[in-house]
Order: sequence, then structure tokens, then C-alpha cells
Amino acid sequence: MKTGLPRKQKGAAAIEFALVFGIFFAVFYGLISYSLPLLMLQSFNQAAAEGVRQAMSVDPVAAGSAYTNQVTTLAKTTALKQLQWIPTSFQFTDDLVTATYAGTGTTLKVTIKYPSSRLYSVFPALVLPVIGTVPNLPANLLVSSSLQL
Repeated sequence: MKTGLPRKQKGAAAIEFALVFGIFFAVFYGLISYSLPLLMLQSFNQAAAEGVRQAMSVDPVAAGSAYTNQVTTLAKTTALKQLQWIPTSFQFTDDLVTATYAGTGTTLKVTIKYPSSRLYSVFPALVLPVIGTVPNLPANLLVSSSLQL
């Protein structure tokens, strides 16, 4: 006479865990790996905009012939100061920030161009069979801010 009790299922929990964990890990990895580039882009936007804002404080009369140089130097220095929080492992260097200005009546432009390959060295990409590379980033994280002076 059978009592109606279920048969023992050895290993079923392990298989279920493996399937659920794979999905959970992929979602978690995607969340973290896309958050980091978005955080960096937002920081780059803030730094470039602040560099342009600070460059507005240079007095053209007091600066004289060195006005163009002072504007670009202040813009670049301010942007770099805003990005000091980035750890050295991200390989962020001063040459990634450029400030261009040709003189009165032209546009001051602060540009930050960060190669995605440096970001992958900190947080490696995950290659999923159906989806592809996670995160799938462009070759460079590029941000610029400009203002006509």
C-alpha cells in the first residue's frame, strides 16, 4: 500500500539553484557593469561644464595677450580637479582632457575622451552566448561642453 509521499529527488535543488543563479548573476553583472560607465559619463559632463564655467571668470582686460592661454589652462585645470576622485586603476591621465579656445568671439570647448579599453581593464566585459558583450560600450566615452566667449 502506497502512502502518497513523494519520492526523494536527489540533486533537484542543485540544478534549480544553478539555473536561477546563472540568470541572477547575469542581471547583477549587467547592472553593475552599465552603472560604472554611466557614473563616469555623468562625472565627465559635470567636470567639462564646470571647466567652462570657471573659465568665464578670467578677466580679458587684466589678462591681456595671455587671455587665450589663461582661459584654456583654467578650464582644463578645473575639469581635472573635478575628476580627482577617479582611482589610479582607471588610468585616467591629464592628456584625456583638452580645452580649445581661439580668442575673443570664438567658442571655448572642453572635451574629455576616455578610451573604453581602460574601463575594461578595471571591470572586464562578460561575453554571453545570445546577448554578446556586456557592457557593450563604444570605443571612447566622449563628453564635451562649450560656450562662445
